[in-house]
Amino acid sequence: MAAASTSTHRPELLDAARAGDETAFARIVEEHKAELQAHCYRMLGSLHDAEDALQETLLRAWRGLPEFGGRSSLRTWLYRIATNASLDAIARRPRRVLPVDYGPMATPTANEPGPPLAESVWIEPYPDEALGTMEGYASPEARYEQREAVELAFIAALQLLPATQRAALILREVLGFSAREVSESLETTVASVNSALQRARKTVEERLPDRSQQETLRLLGDEQVRELVDSYVEAWARGDVDAVKALLAEEAVFSMPPWSMWWRGRDTIAGFAPEARDTCARARTLPTRVNGQPAVACYGEDADTGRHLPLAIDVLTLEGSLITEITAFVTPEIFPRLGLPPEL
Repeated sequence: MAAASTSTHRPELLDAARAGDETAFARIVEEHKAELQAHCYRMLGSLHDAEDALQETLLRAWRGLPEFGGRSSLRTWLYRIATNASLDAIARRPRRVLPVDYGPMATPTANEPGPPLAESVWIEPYPDEALGTMEGYASPEARYEQREAVELAFIAALQLLPATQRAALILREVLGFSAREVSESLETTVASVNSALQRARKTVEERLPDRSQQETLRLLGDEQVRELVDSYVEAWARGDVDAVKALLAEEAVFSMPPWSMWWRGRDTIAGFAPEARDTCARARTLPTRVNGQPAVACYGEDADTGRHLPLAIDVLTLEGSLITEITAFVTPEIFPRLGLPPEL
């Protein structure tokens, strides 16, 4: 397996950390924290849960470091701990999903979403800026690019897998660990890992589109993606039904977690534009990227103060130059954790 930089893994640092030097331990684990958090996110589908699992991983690693014998690399050992911390978290709570996997489609005329459901039900977006520090971590045997492996469709497909299948797929095909290394992490046999992997591949491949978002974005190019996002913002701000329709694929999907309702169809989605016009026209927007996909951070105008505060993050899924899915995460509290400003 391709190793990350070993600059902080000098024997004297390990010896100092084993002896209780917290500064030495921090230096040892620092270069792995971003990739470990992304791993926990893939396992759990939630930025909040991933942050908690990372802290649990570091705590377990600190406590277990005196017994770390060096039979595997430190990185492999840390992934083993992170995987098991995530498996423990999965056992304690319901899986996270997107609205399309939670319940049936709303009727085209249904425009009252009702009360939101508990946020612990839903997949959360993941900061793209965190992925920029992870290039080169996966081995050549990995099947998925690091950004492909946080795209919303991939994360949603992973959450449908049983926990062991999920771990096997991520460790083998996202990170490129060997079947033997995975079996040791999961405390099972190589044959069991290969069986779990075969079942997991089938489920995920049935769910994913033919082309990943990374492939689509490369084909479009940065300039065309920017133009598409600008057109999206402007069309909604004008409440322009025809302009919104022109941006959408015929079977496009629109959802707004933490609300469970979701809609399918270009005409249905574009039909909401006049109703949303006032809110969108008064909002300020910031183009961004989350989950390796283009997104728009929307800041709504506060009627009392005139300030523009976090409202929602619209994550766009593309097929060619058309939008196939709009996932509007109406979770203002997540803005700071995505590296977005608290106000525009």
